[in-house]
Amino acid sequence: MYDVIIIGAGPAGISAGIYAVSRGKRALVLEKGQVGGIIGKVSTVTHYTALQTQETGETFAKRMKEQALNAGVEIAYANVTGVTLRGEVKTVSTDKGTYEARRIILANGGTPRKLGIPGEAELAGKGMGMNAARDAAAYTGKNVYVVGGADGAVKEALYLAGFAKHLTIIHFEDQLGCIAEFRQKVASAPNITLRLGSRLRAVYGTDQVERLEIASEHDGSIETVEDPGCGIFVYAGVVPNTQLYTELTLEDGYIPTNDKMETEIPGVYAAGDIRVKQVRQVATAVADGAIAAINAAV
Repeated sequence: MYDVIIIGAGPAGISAGIYAVSRGKRALVLEKGQVGGIIGKVSTVTHYTALQTQETGETFAKRMKEQALNAGVEIAYANVTGVTLRGEVKTVSTDKGTYEARRIILANGGTPRKLGIPGEAELAGKGMGMNAARDAAAYTGKNVYVVGGADGAVKEALYLAGFAKHLTIIHFEDQLGCIAEFRQKVASAPNITLRLGSRLRAVYGTDQVERLEIASEHDGSIETVEDPGCGIFVYAGVVPNTQLYTELTLEDGYIPTNDKMETEIPGVYAAGDIRVKQVRQVATAVADGAIAAINAAV
């Protein structure tokens, strides 16, 4: 029996664990993959207070894990298969066993959204749906395509441009949706081209991407691009990981909370990207986790 169980070891979950332990609570963080969540897989971490120079997602996640363990937070690596949220005692079932607590914080974020286009699944890991931090060097001197125009997508595009022969950003809107700093850097990059008002429609190949189809949002015309061996990196948003939380009322898949991070069920809190909110950044996730844990510890 724990005082607080936290599902998810991203910035929100780790923050919640550290704050819960600081309040004298026995806290368990459940994580199916690695500490850090999505942020742990990005090429660089920016716009967060007191970052180290050349901070990567990997180094940021490593320091989060070390801080949590040093604080006395327990981290168990298991896949959550079911939850019972109602009642005074909450139950979390996993592939490694069952855990109980009187308070639970849902902080398991989201999963990168797929495009759902022909060839995406067949070519995954073979040039399609690659990870910038892991795969950038493999595309040194090759053509690279980044799908997406928000902050995260453009930040990864700028990183990838340092390896690529040429990089193309494909975005369905008529302008990038990123901050001014990133737009300015894109404009000054000699090897970045924008394909705005466009969508990646399909990819073809066997052991590598051979060609792409890019559709215009304006007239529906389709251009076929022959580019054997190119790399395609997709940053098309995330899908909230709320499939197991059938006891909660969701809004577009996200969990509504009040300013204390409380959900509609007493003793159940939500923090980070999984909850209904306007801004989804590391800074806001950390704040959510702290607020949830402080209130759960009362």
